[in-house]
Amino acid sequence: MTISLSKGQRIDLTKTNPGLTKVVVGLGWDTNKYSGGNDIDLDASAFLLYEDGKAKGADDFVFYNNRSGGAGSVLHTGDNRTGEGDGDDEQIQVDFSKIPASIHRIGITVTIYDSQTRGQNFGQVSNAFVRVVDAATDREIMRYDLGEDFSTETAVVFCEFYRHGTDWKFQAIGSGFQGGLSALCKNYGLDAQ
Repeated sequence: MTISLSKGQRIDLTKTNPGLTKVVVGLGWDTNKYSGGNDIDLDASAFLLYEDGKAKGADDFVFYNNRSGGAGSVLHTGDNRTGEGDGDDEQIQVDFSKIPASIHRIGITVTIYDSQTRGQNFGQVSNAFVRVVDAATDREIMRYDLGEDFSTETAVVFCEFYRHGTDWKFQAIGSGFQGGLSALCKNYGLDAQ
């Protein structure tokens, strides 16, 4: 049975699912019909964060142009430029057993590609969600539906995985940013230039 989470909720992931080591993080969305001519290209990313909450370099930032990070523990499966169709639009695979000990959190984010030039924001996006699936069994463990809380934002932190002793937990974040990918990178300690 899938657990549906609300913004801010936290849940045990590996402790309540013994033997869980690999998950697929599926992200999906629809674009509203009044979007204005251009497809809205949303991009999922993962930021691997140290104890200070910051990423330190390229291996700590996984996205469509750098599809592997954290010594191969986090993999991006590819870019979907339109969000067309049902189900997951983009996926990130996480292998908890391979995450370097120095990584304490993994932030899962979505940004709108070229949002400033195209005049696009999350007010033009609906039905956005993140779900966590057991990679071994294809069983959906949890889901967080983002809701319609964003209007002018161009980047959103959907959720975070974080260490708690030897276990991993999940938190539904739902925090929006203006300034797209560069604002997120700055938030996580990276230079987006």
